[in-house]
Amino acid sequence: MKNDGFLRIAAATPHIRVADCVSNKAAISALLRAANEQGVSAIVFPELCLTGYTCGDLFHDTTLLQAAERALQELIEESASYHLLAVVGLPAAFGASLYNVAAVFCRGKLLGLTAKSHIPNYSEFYEARHFSPAPDTPIPVTFCGQETLLGRERIYSCADAPEFTVGVEICEDLWVPEPPSSRMAQCGATVLLNPSASDEVIGKANYRRSLVRDQSARLFCAYAYADAGEGESSTDLVFAGHDLLAENGAILAESQPFTTGLVTAEVDLQRLVQERRRANTWADRFGGPAPIPFSLSLPDLTLTRPFARLPFVPQDAQDLSGRCEMILHLQASGLKTRLAHTGVQHAVVGLSGGLDSTLALLVTVRAFDALSLPRKGILAVTMPGFGTTGRTKGNAEKLAELLGVDFCTVPIGDAVSGHFQDIGHDPTVHDVTYENAQARERTQILMDLANQNGGLVIGTGDLSELALGWATYNGDHMSMYAVNASVPKTLVRHLVHYAAQQSGGALCEVLEDILDTPVSPELLPPVDGVISQKTESLVGPYELHDFFLYHMLRFGFPPSKIYRMALRTFSGTYDAATIYKWLYTFYRRFFAQQFKRSCLPDGPKVGTVALSPRGDWRMPSDASARLWLEELEALSIE
Repeated sequence: MKNDGFLRIAAATPHIRVADCVSNKAAISALLRAANEQGVSAIVFPELCLTGYTCGDLFHDTTLLQAAERALQELIEESASYHLLAVVGLPAAFGASLYNVAAVFCRGKLLGLTAKSHIPNYSEFYEARHFSPAPDTPIPVTFCGQETLLGRERIYSCADAPEFTVGVEICEDLWVPEPPSSRMAQCGATVLLNPSASDEVIGKANYRRSLVRDQSARLFCAYAYADAGEGESSTDLVFAGHDLLAENGAILAESQPFTTGLVTAEVDLQRLVQERRRANTWADRFGGPAPIPFSLSLPDLTLTRPFARLPFVPQDAQDLSGRCEMILHLQASGLKTRLAHTGVQHAVVGLSGGLDSTLALLVTVRAFDALSLPRKGILAVTMPGFGTTGRTKGNAEKLAELLGVDFCTVPIGDAVSGHFQDIGHDPTVHDVTYENAQARERTQILMDLANQNGGLVIGTGDLSELALGWATYNGDHMSMYAVNASVPKTLVRHLVHYAAQQSGGALCEVLEDILDTPVSPELLPPVDGVISQKTESLVGPYELHDFFLYHMLRFGFPPSKIYRMALRTFSGTYDAATIYKWLYTFYRRFFAQQFKRSCLPDGPKVGTVALSPRGDWRMPSDASARLWLEELEALSIE
C-alpha cells in the first residue's frame, strides 16, 4: 500500500445552528475543504449534523428533510474534486419510515446510506419517537439524485488500497453488547467511523474514551468518533464535541472539550492487518454483502505521527516504575520456579561489572529471597581477562558484597594463554579467536563451578544481543536458565536504574556507576586502564537496533517502512546514512546469527517480543536475507 500503510483520518465537529441546514452545510464544507488540504483520506462528522441532533419533532417536518437532502447533495458535488471519503449525518425519509443515517460519499458519488441500528429511548434519549431502526436487508433508494442502498453494516473498500476498508456505525451502535462494528471488522473493515451525538455529563468522557479505545483494541482497527458540539440545543443537554481517534487500543488524538474543528491522526493500516493475521483467534467473516467499491488517489504523506524512540520502554515515569517492578518479578518468578522444580539451592552468576550480569544477579537475589534461601547460596564469579578494567572488576566485588552473596575471582589469563599455545594461536593477533576463547573459558569455569556446588548457571545475555548474535557460540550464549533472554538492552538499563532507586545508599552508588560504564565485552586490552572495546561502536547503537527489532518482530514491517519510521524518530540524532548503515547491519546479522538462537537455554518471556525457538520465533537457521537486503539496497538514502 502507498505510504507504507499510513493513512490520515479525521473526526470533525462543526459549529452548527439547529434546523439551519444552509448554515450547517457551510460549516461542514469548510471543514471538508480543510481536511482535503491536510491530506485526510477519511473524515467523519457528527450524527444528524446537517440538521442538528436536537431538532425534536421538527424531524417530521418535510421542509427540514428536504433542506437536509439538498445540503447533502451540494456537499457531494463539492467532494468531486476532493481525494477523501466523507461521512455526514442527517435524517432521511423513505416510505413510511424515517431513518437516522450516515451518508457515505466520495469524489461526487453517494456510496451508500448507513442507517442507525440501535435506537435509544431511555433517560434523556427519545429517538424512537422519530426514527426507525435500520432495515435488516439493504433496500435500494434514490437520494440526492443518485441510486444507492440504505441498510446496516455496509462496508466500503478502496480499489486503490484494499487495506483501506471502511465501516460505519452510529452513536448508540457502539454502546450495545454486540456493536455492528465487530461484524464489519470481521468482514474486512480496518477503519470504523462513528458519527455521534453523545451529550456530556460528569464521568461520561472517560467512559466514552475507554469504549472507543477498547473497541479499536478488540477489532485491531482504527476508530474515529465524531461528537456533536457547539450549536446543539442546550434546552436540556450540553454537547462537548468530544472527538476521538484510536488505533489498536491507543488514543492517537482527541479534541479539547467544548471546541469545534478538525482532529487528525495517521493510522497504520498495514499494522492493523498484520495484527489480525498474527492473532489466530481472529476470524474473518465470509459470505456477507460485497464491499461497496470506491476509488481514491491517496496523497503522499509527510509523517507527523510520533513513534516511541524506545518502544520497549514506557514514556511515562509512573508507568515505567510499574513496568520495571513487574518485569523483575516475572524474571525472578521464572527462576524461582526452575529452582523449586529442580530442588537446586545454589546458583552461579558470572559477574563482570556490566549491565547484563548486574541485572541477572539482582534477579537471582530476588528469586532466592522469594524461596527463603540464603543469599550465600549464590556464587558471583568475576573472571578478569585481557580486557578487564579495574572499574568493572571493582564494581563486581562491591555489588556482590552489598548484596550479601558469595564471591570469588578466577583469573582466566593463564588458562587462555595456555589454550592459545595448544592450538597454535598468536596472542598478539586480536581476532575473533582471541576474543571468543576468553568467552568460552569463562563459560567453562561457570559450568564447572555449578557442578561443584550443585547449582545452576544463570545466563546474563539480553534480547538485543540475541537478535544481533552478539554472543559467543557455546560461550556466553549458553547457560542453564537465561533470565534476561527477553529483555532488550534499552530496557536493561532502566531495570538497573529502577533497582538503584529502590535500594539507595552504597548499593545505589555502585549500580549508578555500572550504569555509567560503557557497554563492552572487555575482550580486548584496555588503553591506559580505560575500556577500549565499546559494543555500540562495533554493532551500532542499541536504541536503533531495539527500534528495528521491535517493529520487525512485533509487526512484520518491511525494511523500507522501518527506515522511514526511524528517519522521523531519530531526526537530529542520527543522519540518514547512519540509520541506513545500522539497519543494513541489523538485517544482515539477524539472519546470519539465527543458528545461535535455535539452541537457546530456557528463559522467561516478559514482553510481546521474544526470540525463544520454542515459542515466539521459529526461523530456519539457513533462511536467506536476500529479499530484505535488496529492499534496503533499492532505497534512496535521504
